[in-house]
Amino acid sequence: METSVFLKTMNNQTQRSPSRVLAVLILWAALPTVPAHGQTQESSGPDHFAVPLSDPSRPARVEASLVNGGITVKGYDGKEVVVEARARNRESARSNSNMKRIIVSSTGLSVEEENNQVRINTDSYMRPIDLTISVPVHSSLKLSAVNDGNIVVTGVDGELEVNDVNGAVTLTNVSGSAVAHALNGRLLATFTRVNQQPMAFSSLNGEIDVTFPADLKANLTLKSDRGEIFTDFDVQMQAAPVQQIVEDGRKQGGKYRVRIDKAVRGTINGGGPEYQFTNFNGVIYIRKSGASR
Repeated sequence: METSVFLKTMNNQTQRSPSRVLAVLILWAALPTVPAHGQTQESSGPDHFAVPLSDPSRPARVEASLVNGGITVKGYDGKEVVVEARARNRESARSNSNMKRIIVSSTGLSVEEENNQVRINTDSYMRPIDLTISVPVHSSLKLSAVNDGNIVVTGVDGELEVNDVNGAVTLTNVSGSAVAHALNGRLLATFTRVNQQPMAFSSLNGEIDVTFPADLKANLTLKSDRGEIFTDFDVQMQAAPVQQIVEDGRKQGGKYRVRIDKAVRGTINGGGPEYQFTNFNGVIYIRKSGASR
């Protein structure tokens, strides 16, 4: 799109509805760059957006999801959500000395903001896309990835919901609360401060390693089928009776089922919000900040 046409479009959109300017910017940035006559475009840099919040005085909520690729989020002292998306170009399986490879670097990035809620997606499902997102420190996150990438969060203070199916989850120097799941990868988290809210950490085939402040107050619910559980907190284990869980589905044509809850329970520093740790085939570490490893 020529610059003059773009500016005319922007002017018309602003007169109609200022809120539509962001959508026009996204569309224009996503269009391929047309090289000048006689030039060959081999590759381009990452797609990059700085998204202003509707009310910078309030915390943001940022949601990002990928089918292929990884997500890195960093907290910073700013008032915008800055998004960078880069497509990974795999090595070609074929080579021909007489032909030149054309690099496909488009990401299909889409960013929407409404009332301090920012939603980030790409329409690239087979090619891995790596997202790097800078958010104001006081932000809540909802992040999900499926294949070929890890999720890393650093220096964010808020409510975190993180889910990675085939990658690792790493939360470094975060504050607030978290619900984090790494199905087939390691889950590593370090908290500098916690809110009085429940948390949950789970994995199927990976290690869970979480560090909390020494003054943590929590009720623990722990499950690990094929792994050990270790902690340097003084945990007061509860000698609770065996809990039977009854599921009666006979009225809907189902079955009557009774099962025994295998979880063990305990308290730290007198108890507090419930923290659940669930693993099937990995070790669980619950660490005290400042303790030696």
